[in-house]
Parts: sequence; structure tokens; C-alpha cells
Amino acid sequence: MTIQDNQLIHFFKMTGSGNDFIVIDNMDQKLSAANFQELVRLACRRKLSVGADGLIFIESDDEVDFRWRFYNADGSEAEMCGNGARCAARFVYLQGIVQKPKMAFRTLAGIIHAEITGERVKIQVSSPHGLEVNFPLEVDGKLFNLNFVNTGVPHVVHLLEEARELEDLDVFSWGRALRFHQRFQPAGTNANFAVVEDTHRMTVRTYERGVEAETLACGTGSVASALIAAALDKVESPVEVTTRSGEILSIYFARESRGDKIRFMDVFLEGDAKVVYEADLWDETLRK
Repeated sequence: MTIQDNQLIHFFKMTGSGNDFIVIDNMDQKLSAANFQELVRLACRRKLSVGADGLIFIESDDEVDFRWRFYNADGSEAEMCGNGARCAARFVYLQGIVQKPKMAFRTLAGIIHAEITGERVKIQVSSPHGLEVNFPLEVDGKLFNLNFVNTGVPHVVHLLEEARELEDLDVFSWGRALRFHQRFQPAGTNANFAVVEDTHRMTVRTYERGVEAETLACGTGSVASALIAAALDKVESPVEVTTRSGEILSIYFARESRGDKIRFMDVFLEGDAKVVYEADLWDETLRK
């Protein structure tokens, strides 16, 4: 059993543009990290427990305002999640763990800075790296022209010409094929499919590693898609990204070019981080 009999775990259910999370205050370390993966897998099951794309544990840190442990629904710990980071920041502010609207917290991808304004949260994303544009890759007999950048977690981006192509695309099948392609092993990758609407607007659909499905939004994927489009001179900051949920994420960045080298700095992601409900999780749905 993951937790003791009759132990209740207080949590918030939150959503960031359709990416939903269970958020738990573990500042007192009552929950053991040894049980995190099992707890996450069981609690994130839809219809059998709370259900979520991921679970966030909030813990203390000696140098910054707090640290998080972020887990995908399959129990894998991830370096970063843009929408989850925004939810975590608003959670600690609402709970009084951090009593100021500007804060910094530790992730496996580095220190993240956040600012809360009502229901909206703006975070500074860790420095993007590994940028690679316009490389061919054959996947299940189909030739893709792909792009790659790591925005805290790895993202491959395929740009499409028309909105109809994106709407009709089998994101699950092609996203899964890219996610597990040998080219991106052993870590795997998230897979984004995007259309540029104009110099400040895009639409993005994402297959998320760890969730192993298309999600309604992906913050780091939206950032990755905007940066790839900017590297190809198709968009300029700021970029409004329409997610699968219909909600819009705002991406801000500065770009520096030196010869054929492109570097992005001061990358920010902004959007809503909303509380769905708070409740106590019983042990009954956390049994193997």
C-alpha cells in the first residue's frame, strides 16, 4: 500500500490551460520520496482515482522559496513542466507558503522564477539549449522535416503549412512514433505539431512524454514551438500560442544571432493557473 491505512492526503487539483495536476504540500516531509512514484501512478489514474497529467510535491529549500518534485502520470520524474510550474507557483502563494507574488523555486532543470497576478502566472523558463533546425527523419515510412530544442525537457517540433492539416493530423500515432524514435533515445522526446498563423500567433498540439498521449496544453512545448518558429524567421516575440484546450499561452523571448548560431534569452511563459478544487485523498484508490 502506498500510504498508511486511513491516512488522508490533502491536495489541490489545478489546471494550467487544460494541463491538469494534483498539487501536494509536502513541506513537512510526511510523505516519503520512496513512495512517490507509486503514489503518482495510482492517484493520476483517470476514473479510478483523482486523475491528472502529473503530480507536484512542494518541499522546502535552503536557498530559494521552495523546491518541487514533478512527476508525470506514469510515475516518471521530469525535469520541468511549464504549465505545472505556473500551477505550483500559484499554489504556494494561495497557501501562504510564499507570501510574495514574485518567487523562485528549484526544479531538476534549474531555478525557475515566477510572478503571480491574480489567476495568471508568468514564469521564466530555463535557458533553451540543443537547438537544431530543418533535419530530415524517416518515421514509419513517412519523411518528416523536423526541429529540436530543449526548453527544460526535450521537444521535437514539426511545422505544418495549414490549420486543416493540424486539425486532421493523428497526433497520438505520429507523436508516439517520434517520442520513441531511436534518434531521441534513451530519454525520448515530446512531440509538437504546429502551424504559424501570423508573426505573433501559432496553434500547437503536443504528444507528451510521460503522459503518453496528446494533452490539452503543454507549456514547454508551446515555448519550444515558438522558439523554433522564431529561429526560422516565422514569428517575433511575443507569440500567442493557442493550445488544444482553446486557451492561449503567451511566450516572450529575446533572440541573438551570431553567424549561423542562434541563442534565445529571457524566455518567459505566461498563462492562467486555476484551482479546480481542494480535497482529501483517501487511501482506498491508492491500493495496488
